Parts: sequence; structure tokens; C-alpha cells
Amino acid sequence: MNASSSPINPINPINPIALITGGSRGLGKNTALHLAAQGCDIILSYRSARAEAEATVAAIQALGRRAVALPLDMGNSAGFPAFAVAVKAVLAQIWQRERFDHLVNNAGMGHHASLMETSEAQFDELMNVHLKGVFFLTQKLLPLINDGGRIVNISSGLTRFALPGYAAYAAMKGGVEVLSRYLAKELGPRGIAVNTLAPGAIATDFGGGAVRDNAQLNSYVAAQTALGRTGLPDDIGGAIAALLAPGSGWINAQRIEASGGMFV
Repeated sequence: MNASSSPINPINPINPIALITGGSRGLGKNTALHLAAQGCDIILSYRSARAEAEATVAAIQALGRRAVALPLDMGNSAGFPAFAVAVKAVLAQIWQRERFDHLVNNAGMGHHASLMETSEAQFDELMNVHLKGVFFLTQKLLPLINDGGRIVNISSGLTRFALPGYAAYAAMKGGVEVLSRYLAKELGPRGIAVNTLAPGAIATDFGGGAVRDNAQLNSYVAAQTALGRTGLPDDIGGAIAALLAPGSGWINAQRIEASGGMFV
């Protein structure tokens, strides 16, 4: 493309569609609500919490946007082709479209264990959900993503700073960060921007809700953060929505940490 060429950008400016994995609760739900407020329609996935997913859909609809929830087990790549078929079906049924615009690979879980105590089963589960799942789900969904769309992969501040007990989890997220750069390079000809958003410690139910519910841990995190508090879901949902906002399309192949300045 030369300097005078028009950029690839067939995205509907009125209501782009974002697909968010793990969108029924936590950071995924918060992201969905931020994007809906920004004018996006939403396809969200959930593993088993159907009632929570339906409540999130209702909240999005209350904001005046369209939404649908589909079941997906990120740890079982054998189910990805059927999920892609389901996505294609709802696009046709609800939006009368063939493609969506933005993919947020958010779904995840965690194990807290020292390197010596991490089992092979725990390692495999983390790998299947956080790395293999992201790789192959993205692969299956790429034919359904509009040229000029965007992908945001969720990583972790733990790829920059090291805390005991998170070696396996952080290793998978480090892999996701490398994958994001390769995706950005390979998808550049389609005008698809790919970035990584790395949250710091956030007060959610992730990891049993330790950061949210353990006052001592919460205070420790706040003391190690330049902005003087623990992160909240709104901090991350807002950051992801900003990356998918109309004016952010030139941000590409970047790792963006949203941690309030943790361990700077």
C-alpha cells in the first residue's frame, strides 16, 4: 500500500460487533459493557455459567445494543469448529452479516502453585486455555473477522514482574504476547491490528478473589502501585474499549500494561 492508498476499513461505523470470550463475568463482562456503551454489539462466550451470561446479555440490551451468548470451553480445541459455525449462524440470524469486527481473547483461569508444586495436569490446563486455546480459536475465527478489524489478547502484568506461585500461568501469557506480535505481522495485509492488554492485580473473583477479599494482599498491591490502589474491573474494561475505539486503529503489535504503575 502506498502513501496515497486508502486504508483497509470496511467496519460498519454505526455498530461494530465484538466477540469476547469469557464474557459472562469479571473482566470479560466489564469489557462487554464498556464496548456496548461505546456502540458495539456483542457476542460473548461462557463455559458453564449460563445464567450469568444471560444476565450480561440483558445488561447489554439495556444499553440499547444487541447481544448473544454462546457456550465455549476454551480448554477443548475440538469444540472450536462447532463454535465458529454457531458464531456464523448468529451473525446471519441476528445481524444479517457474515463477519464480526473485533475479537477479545479474554477467557481464562489460574492456578497458584510454586514451580515445585505445579502438577503436569495444572500445566496442561493452563496451556490448553491460555495459549493453545487462544492460538486455535483465533485460527478458526479469522475467516469471520472483517478486514480492518482488531484483536486484543489478554495477558498479565506477571510477564513483566515475577511473583512466586505464578510461573506456569505467566509462561502461558508470555507465549500469548509473542503470538500477538506474530498475528499482527501475518494479519497486517488484511488491515487487522493485534495488541496485548496486560492487567495488573485486579479486584475480581479471579484466583478465588484473593486480591479483592484479602485485605492484607489488597493493601500490599496498593502499596506497590504508583497510583496507590488496587485495580478495578472498570480500569481494564475501559482500557480494552479504548484499544477498540475508532481512533486507536494505528496502535498495533504492542503490549500495553494496565496496572496503575505496579512495581515501577
